[in-house]
Amino acid sequence: MSIIEKLAEMGYSFEPAHLEFPPFQQARRVGDLVFTSGQISTHDGVEIKGKVGKDLDIDEAAKAAELSAYNCLRAVGAVADIESIQGIVKVLGMVNVADGFDSTPKVIDGASRFLLDALGDRGRHARSAVGMVLPYNWAVEIEMVVHVA
Repeated sequence: MSIIEKLAEMGYSFEPAHLEFPPFQQARRVGDLVFTSGQISTHDGVEIKGKVGKDLDIDEAAKAAELSAYNCLRAVGAVADIESIQGIVKVLGMVNVADGFDSTPKVIDGASRFLLDALGDRGRHARSAVGMVLPYNWAVEIEMVVHVA
């Protein structure tokens, strides 16, 4: 099954992101690596905003991480055919946290599970999950390094 077919089965109708997002780009390809810009927790009219541990629980935040990871795949699609993905190299997950919230890995697990479900073994990756204040109160922002053929 192709990646696009698998995403459709998971409820995502794949469309590559627009590359240009002045003053930067959604993704940059260097050789066989694609580096995505940080992608936020929004898709198809859904916007997940708020501080995790105050406005959102872990399950809601994990869904935000899934949306952000999906948007990373869309960003990859702006510079490469996503069917050419050989593997996810690294995921950096940033979580908008309330004071005292320290379970950021549980939130970013939403992105990791999504990538494994969508890509199988190609979805395995190294990862960091950090808490901070995110711009515009987005719940999650994720960036990735992706190996493509």
